Amino acid sequence: MAATLDLTTLGAFYRRQLLEDVLPFWFPRAYDEKNGGLYHCFDADGTLVDTDKSVWAQGRMAWMLLTMYNSIEKNPDWLKWAESALNFLTAKCVDPADGRMYFHVEADGTPIRKRRYAYSESFAAIAFAAHAKAAGNEESAKAARHWFDVFTDICFTPGKMVPKFTGNRPTTGLGTRMITLATAQELRKYLGDEDGFYTGWIDRCINDLRTLFMKPELKAVMEVVSPDGAIIDHFDERTLNPGHTIEGGWFVLEEARFRGNDPELIKVGCDMIDWAFARGWDKENGGLLYFTDVYGKPVQEYWHNMKFWWPHDEALIAMTLAYKLTGEERYAICHDMVHNWAFSHFQDVQHGDWFGYLNKDGSRANTLKGSLWKSFFHHPRAMWFCAHYCGAI
Repeated sequence: MAATLDLTTLGAFYRRQLLEDVLPFWFPRAYDEKNGGLYHCFDADGTLVDTDKSVWAQGRMAWMLLTMYNSIEKNPDWLKWAESALNFLTAKCVDPADGRMYFHVEADGTPIRKRRYAYSESFAAIAFAAHAKAAGNEESAKAARHWFDVFTDICFTPGKMVPKFTGNRPTTGLGTRMITLATAQELRKYLGDEDGFYTGWIDRCINDLRTLFMKPELKAVMEVVSPDGAIIDHFDERTLNPGHTIEGGWFVLEEARFRGNDPELIKVGCDMIDWAFARGWDKENGGLLYFTDVYGKPVQEYWHNMKFWWPHDEALIAMTLAYKLTGEERYAICHDMVHNWAFSHFQDVQHGDWFGYLNKDGSRANTLKGSLWKSFFHHPRAMWFCAHYCGAI
């Protein structure tokens, strides 16, 4: 019998996971009533292990809360917690010297670190856009447009981003295109698309994906290439991130869905997902490897064979959406492979939510549920999108 997915049953499961397992772990304990904003550095049982705050987590967590508010129920607590994060972002997380956002601050907003890239700004943009819808707030709509413009200006204006290297080996990266694509999709959803502004950015990013980063002859999507798309044969530039490619693949599939199941975009998104899953799935132990090398050479990063939570979340979304758009059996099979492995290894049946970091064999590397990198974002987003694509939200 051919493998299929029971979307009704799965949708109910993912919705239940979001609302009865993930959400209760994070809230209300993440709400910082004293300083404003949201905590996110938690141990397995919800103990706060660090009071510092990631700035991009404020935007990510607010967006997630507001996405739930806009689609599930008008829960006043969800709105209150999200608005606390947005107010904290505005009041505490912007460097007055240049109008850029910090990356890492103390509980009260004292700045600790600023980074060269502008992802704090991109996640602020989607949060403010979702708030504009939730509260009918034009100031939030303006803030969303502003932070999108800041983000794209830094990422796409030559010389605007502080250089990481000397410039003797010029490169360009996949990450900025992926995040621009997803950010533009969110702003178009909530703010409209006057003169095709956001769709123009989406088209530009997908074109770059196809012409610079996708390598059909190798069945690979590069993370970093030379400005003309050539592969650079050195450690960093050969390194692939399967979870990242899978995430980009479902962003493209979401665009295909938005455009009436555009067959050309479905092929692009499915190719990205197929290639990354084939290269990333650990055939010995199960789970997705963090890094691989495009030519099968050794990877320099020592955590290359660990299993992180977020690639598995991205794969759940990708396989669910790919199956919904194509009906192809392989996506049902891959969904079940990811689902069964992830929920049997990452899930904390005692306290709820997923652990973040596993070793190659699937054993737990530590007990963290939240950090400067893991917050109320990837996992609840996956539960939301899977439930949404299955018709339960």
